[in-house]
Amino acid sequence: MNIKMILISSAAALAAFSGAQAADAIVAAEPEAVEYVRVCDAYGTGYFYIPGTETCLKINGYIRFQVNAKPNASGTSDWDAVTRGQLQFTAKSDTEYGPLTGVIVLQANADNNTNQETHLDSAYLDVAGFRAGLFYSWWDDGLSGETDDIGSPVTLHNSIRYQYQSGDFYAGISVDELEDSPFYNGEVPNNEGIAVGIGGKAGAFSYQVTAGYDFDNEAVAVRAMGTVAIGPGTVGLAAVYADAPGAYYNAAQWAIAAEYAIQATDKLKITPGAQWYGDYGVNATPAGGGDADFNSGDAWRVGLTVDYQIAENFYAKASVQYTNPDDFSDVTTGYFRLQRAF
Repeated sequence: MNIKMILISSAAALAAFSGAQAADAIVAAEPEAVEYVRVCDAYGTGYFYIPGTETCLKINGYIRFQVNAKPNASGTSDWDAVTRGQLQFTAKSDTEYGPLTGVIVLQANADNNTNQETHLDSAYLDVAGFRAGLFYSWWDDGLSGETDDIGSPVTLHNSIRYQYQSGDFYAGISVDELEDSPFYNGEVPNNEGIAVGIGGKAGAFSYQVTAGYDFDNEAVAVRAMGTVAIGPGTVGLAAVYADAPGAYYNAAQWAIAAEYAIQATDKLKITPGAQWYGDYGVNATPAGGGDADFNSGDAWRVGLTVDYQIAENFYAKASVQYTNPDDFSDVTTGYFRLQRAF
């Protein structure tokens, strides 16, 4: 065999060996396509599609640090620091009845390292104006400052509600389980109540009328509020009346409140306020017997609240209130708060 034949035979063998090796080589699989989170702008800012679904989800909340000041705020101390973290999950999707909404709010509060509690602050479903679950009633609303005392002592209930909304007007009715609200006249849980709410806006004026009937305590309460922009701020007025102490109002038989929220700068708001109570406080066991009623003494309160935006989504608030009742000792309370929202 000459040199030429040897070279040709060697080249053929090498080619065959290389082909066999190539056939046996491991080829890496192509990676599967990743479904990235898509922004959902159908319901406002902050929503995104849950991957693989047509449901839009929004996650928001806040972190709060607050120092409270009042007599015996913590044991014999007149001040107490507390911290709160809150998360809200809002899910929305389209249905033949309109948007279906589900909300879960989780709240954790810490007075110190050992005194902590976490609870469900709200959880409800909402569709076509109907809402069912654990949520705050219209009686939780109030003026923008901290001086007014015109709401229910407990405003978070398991409820079923229908609210009609058209533009800037709403009207609704709610059936509330008043299980942990105040009880008088020998009543015990489980209690129920009916609340109605009407409100809206007309130009610079906004208004709200709320009423409630507590069946077990046989108590009716009615409240009206209104605000109007005047000068550099907003004037707020409110009045409330209750024919007897009940779950919807029990601070006094009647009260009027006023405030002026001054927008001093883009970041600074100063809100002085005042309130007058008629027949302040509850007489749960009248001396002559009979049902619980209000005391005959009056009371007044003045206060000041200052809100300041330190940076975007970062706020400071300071508030001080002085209350002077006829039948009880006067008291000064207040707090300082830092809050970061997201």
